[in-house]
Amino acid sequence: MPVAEEPASPYSDPGGPDRFKCSGGGTTGISAAKTLSDASVTDFLIVEYQGQIGGRVAHTQFGTKPDGTPFTVELGANWKGPRVGYAARTGESDLDTRRSSVPIVHPLTEGEVESEQTKKYNVTNTYSNYSSIQTFNETGAVDYTDLGDEFEAAYSTLEQDAGYILSQNLQDRSVRSGLSLAGWKPGQNKAAQAVEFFEFDFEYAFSPVEQSSQEFSIVNFNATFYQWSEENNYVWDQRGFNTFIQGEASTFLAEDDKGLLLNTIVTNISYSEHGVTIYNEDGSCICAEYAICTFSLGVLQNGAVTFTPDLPSWKQEGIETFQMGTYTKIFLQFPPDKVFWNTSYQFFLYADPYARGYFPVWQSLDGPGFLPGSGIIFVTVLHEQSYRVESQDDRETKEEVLAVLRKMFGAANVPEPIAFMYPRWTLEPWAYGSYSNWPPGTTLEMHQNLRANVGRLYFAGEATSAEYFGFLHGAYFEGQTVAKGIAACLEGNCTGEVKYETLHGTTDPDEYNAANGWEVTSFQTNGFE
Repeated sequence: MPVAEEPASPYSDPGGPDRFKCSGGGTTGISAAKTLSDASVTDFLIVEYQGQIGGRVAHTQFGTKPDGTPFTVELGANWKGPRVGYAARTGESDLDTRRSSVPIVHPLTEGEVESEQTKKYNVTNTYSNYSSIQTFNETGAVDYTDLGDEFEAAYSTLEQDAGYILSQNLQDRSVRSGLSLAGWKPGQNKAAQAVEFFEFDFEYAFSPVEQSSQEFSIVNFNATFYQWSEENNYVWDQRGFNTFIQGEASTFLAEDDKGLLLNTIVTNISYSEHGVTIYNEDGSCICAEYAICTFSLGVLQNGAVTFTPDLPSWKQEGIETFQMGTYTKIFLQFPPDKVFWNTSYQFFLYADPYARGYFPVWQSLDGPGFLPGSGIIFVTVLHEQSYRVESQDDRETKEEVLAVLRKMFGAANVPEPIAFMYPRWTLEPWAYGSYSNWPPGTTLEMHQNLRANVGRLYFAGEATSAEYFGFLHGAYFEGQTVAKGIAACLEGNCTGEVKYETLHGTTDPDEYNAANGWEVTSFQTNGFE
């Protein structure tokens, strides 16, 4: 949480308020603090729960290299998009904000196709080729990749219908309803269920079944991938993906900077029209003129931090309206000389005969462009399956995972792993999940109430991004936006953020504007069809 402060004391003198504080040293907090620094606002303090900055861009050491040192694998955010990544927008004029029912073509220059920050800090990554996939069921390898073409055809109709919902102010529906209307009905076809998981759940951490908004799921995808490029690159940098966050922080924070408080757990935030006081678990408190709360939606929904006074009903309803998904990656390392999968493939898809989403999407890191010779493969589970595996011990989960691998590749071919590990995002008190999602029937008014400030306490994060929720660039842009607003307040030009005491059931076309966090058009495709 960045907080604007006066230089005298960055710590606990309630009688001498600081100017600005930010609760959180993740992407949003660092982006906000850098934006303030660039605006010559330097009297701020970043308060971070963990012992390092990065937030949900988190990695760990895993397995063993031939020289005895460990590999680095990403537990949280793992992909970078082209250019979109984490760079400041170069100016609003280059993004056409007109609302139209037809695609707007906006050509890219070659230099814009790379994520500026990951390029700046030489973050190692490889293109994820989602066509490089082998499909399986409980009997072994079975080719059902043709179902992907059927899904894509229905998805095209889903996109078009979402455009009508948005532009004509129609009632939103679930993605499941939209796909069914488009002719995609997986029913009890387990292969079709697996393909649908790979195509949709794997992106949003939720299923299409009454859990995802048709309108805003399409907005979310199009605003990112069609605005710049459909490329998606997997980061495997052995320094960790948070290298770019640490690099950005180093441009305005010195080593052992007093403007950064690590290992500091916030327990209560008291706010008013005159300032903010932050109370910490260690008994200290921090006073500020303004503060930005960058807690995840999961932290806010779980009541991990209290607010004084209680948040107003419109704000609490905004928090509770949205969903926090969980994306759990389960890593295994096998002896490099006993790798049993075809390392020329990047992905392996498993269709379980009984349960949808049961250890379905596997990725090989032992292959060209990644970590060849590592013997590392991992499987991703989501939401309900995440809650299930994260509540049981490693032994039980490992047995389940190995049973699936032995069905896929043959029991005699799959040895015991030499390393096994997975995070438990649902249990992390500073996260309580991975990233946010919009359920059916949500509106920009509902979302704006999640974004809006209360008194001098502001909110920002991936969940507060109307168009890029769930993405790192959403977190980065939201940090910039709220910091610019607070910088204006410090200059006496404070307008506050829009909120809605009375909510409407749909989003009026006139509400798709910057005041509600809508700054680019989701119809823009840049030539992608």
